[in-house]
Amino acid sequence: FSNASRASMAASGSGAGSHERRNWLVHILYVRREHDACLAVIEEALAEARGLAEYPLYVKALILRQRGAVAESLTLFQAAACLNPQNVCNLKQVGRSLYLLGRHRAALEVYDELLRLSERDWEVWHNRGLCRVYLKQYDEAIEDLMRAKSLERHDATFLQLGAIHALRDNFRAAAEMYLEALEHSPGSAELLTAAGLAYLRLGENDKALELLDASLARDPTDPRTVLAAGSLIQDKPDPDGALLSYRVAAVWAPNSAPLWSNIGMCFYRKERYVAAIACLKRAFFLDPFAWIISFNLGLVHLCTGQHASAFHYLSTSINLKPDHAPSCIDLDAVDPCAVVGTYTTCSTELACPRRADCRPSIPALVRSHRRYMHLGVALSRLDDLDNACAAHDKALEVGGGHLCELNYAITLALHGELEQALSHFQASERLLTGLLETDKCVEPGMLEQRQLLAETLGVPLAVSPLGA
Repeated sequence: FSNASRASMAASGSGAGSHERRNWLVHILYVRREHDACLAVIEEALAEARGLAEYPLYVKALILRQRGAVAESLTLFQAAACLNPQNVCNLKQVGRSLYLLGRHRAALEVYDELLRLSERDWEVWHNRGLCRVYLKQYDEAIEDLMRAKSLERHDATFLQLGAIHALRDNFRAAAEMYLEALEHSPGSAELLTAAGLAYLRLGENDKALELLDASLARDPTDPRTVLAAGSLIQDKPDPDGALLSYRVAAVWAPNSAPLWSNIGMCFYRKERYVAAIACLKRAFFLDPFAWIISFNLGLVHLCTGQHASAFHYLSTSINLKPDHAPSCIDLDAVDPCAVVGTYTTCSTELACPRRADCRPSIPALVRSHRRYMHLGVALSRLDDLDNACAAHDKALEVGGGHLCELNYAITLALHGELEQALSHFQASERLLTGLLETDKCVEPGMLEQRQLLAETLGVPLAVSPLGA
């Protein structure tokens, strides 16, 4: 709360008793952050008042909460609220402590009581919405936050509304919310970054880069923004330029798992596989439950011929998030840039994945079918045809595409199942023809491998290998 609120509380009881003559000193010491001296004065005041001094209890609770003693602060705030039940500042802090302790339903009850005392307090509506988010009452949370926004426009409210929309995979609504906030707060680096990340998830990379550059102009050291901008540079592809950006982020966030994952994929793009695996292993150590890091490790191990390790990491990735959809980002935690380092250049079994002249858009990079497809490739290299076919069937079931059909055909051809291979190759050709007619980019390594497979099966290609 503001210094004015605390000062008004300190002044309001100055004439009520001799023990409250120290309220001014408590206030000054607190705002100077001289907490030890402040606590000493508070203890004297409480001893003199036999524990019945509202303002010293209030400030002591603030100090304890800042030091991590949230449960103790809750007790003190409740004591202060009992001394003066009509003081909304006390009840707000009770609700805040309950929220920090994870007791969201109890906090909601406190905020409901506060609304009866002060219905037009934006902060009460805002915090009430936060509690509803944690209770997964998203519609009610949006209503509360919109009410807070209608009373007073604060960046925190816009950010929370955008986060809820992103949590529900409605990135367009999230982007619009952030842009609305930027109309009255155009210099906010946090809002610019949030808007940039929303457009990144929508696949509108040019707009995302514009917003992220504007954010970096205001705060060039924010690791979240640097990581997001670097991922866009990495996707161009420009691994050297991305590494320069990540060097800045590493100074401020050395223990960021998404950062090390993206650095590893930059080295993978540069064909420095040992360095790539080292960076990805560090990312895996920092966040072993991030499915995208396991997927990247599986991809690199598959490229280097370590098929058993590739199978281990790819299956781990699928088990961690088997229902992943093309929405791209895991929020949470996330951290939104974690997926951008996923470069699926190892697209076919026979291909040597060393070229990546054409990159699909970011949402296409991490669809579920790609993980099952690479798992099928790894199992094929381990001579487990039955499970490889099962993985390829799953890839086709969850989305598939011409690459899945082509890899399935190559797997079958390598194991002598030429009749079934021909069927999947023809399906791949039909899908590829549609892509070339719509001018979609196609991986060069894939074109070479379909040429080899066509020669093996003794059939002509549906279209020219150059896509002409």
